[in-house]
Amino acid sequence: MRPILLGIAGSFFFAFTFVLNRAMELSGGSWIWSASLRYFFMVPFLIVLVHFKGGLKPVFTELKKQPWHWLLWSTVGFGLFYAPLCFASAYGPGWLIAGTWQLTIISGSLLAPFFYVTIQTAAGPIQQRSKIPFKELTFSLLIFIGVVCMQIEHASQISLKNALLCIIPITIASFAYPLGNRKMMLLSKLNTYQRVLGMTIASLPFWIILSLFGLRTAGPPHLSQVTQASIVALFAGVCATVLFFTATDLVKDDVQKLGAVEATQSMAVLFTVIGEIIFLSGSIPSAMSWLGMIIIVVGMILHSYKTTKVKVKKVALSN
Repeated sequence: MRPILLGIAGSFFFAFTFVLNRAMELSGGSWIWSASLRYFFMVPFLIVLVHFKGGLKPVFTELKKQPWHWLLWSTVGFGLFYAPLCFASAYGPGWLIAGTWQLTIISGSLLAPFFYVTIQTAAGPIQQRSKIPFKELTFSLLIFIGVVCMQIEHASQISLKNALLCIIPITIASFAYPLGNRKMMLLSKLNTYQRVLGMTIASLPFWIILSLFGLRTAGPPHLSQVTQASIVALFAGVCATVLFFTATDLVKDDVQKLGAVEATQSMAVLFTVIGEIIFLSGSIPSAMSWLGMIIIVVGMILHSYKTTKVKVKKVALSN
């Protein structure tokens, strides 16, 4: 139950991404700066945090051991996740970005065959390719159906071009985020805070290159965008990421539970709707949208119940 609660808390802070990115876009800010500034600001925040949560030295030691692995999977997990997400914000409102982002619920489960788990046998431990958790995927699909119900009325008002410019980048991001996260969990022995800092530092070359492109095409960012990006860095970049990574760390050896934790990110849709109503004067959701919210909550409860039930059975059998 604890990993689920941590995941929900992470989704609350992650919702700031969708609301503030949309606010920056509406005020004329470039998506390039919305993306890159977040990770530049995350570095000092994380350095302070890691100083008190395990120390900085192990981070740089790990980075030196496998620099290319860190560079690759950090660019995938952070760069190919957040840059497309910010790009999509230029072509659709926050609710559409948040709703489409729930593809990560499905994507995370579909990535299972790309990873191996250790199985204890009579002949000793062996490595076995993980299987797609179809039962848990059913609950993920239920959550996704709820998201669709929330967005169905709004989506009918969006042009096909803008819809595709949202869907395609976010589909890429939905696979990149869990893939980079899981790969670094397997490769790194660092704690959650240290790993987030390491991945942020390792992704900096990507953000520097993107920023140079931004200076050439959009010019420097406005002060208001810098301020909003710093808030996103603290709330969504640090708080949400650390909470989510902590939750996934607790269940990293169980693909089924890992899928359940990743499904908690669907709650960001609810928080984004509320945030847009309060801060961006968004419209109140329709009856269909409220139905979608109820379906999402039911799906979350079923996820929690299922994973808790499996854990209780395992404990009973071991006794």
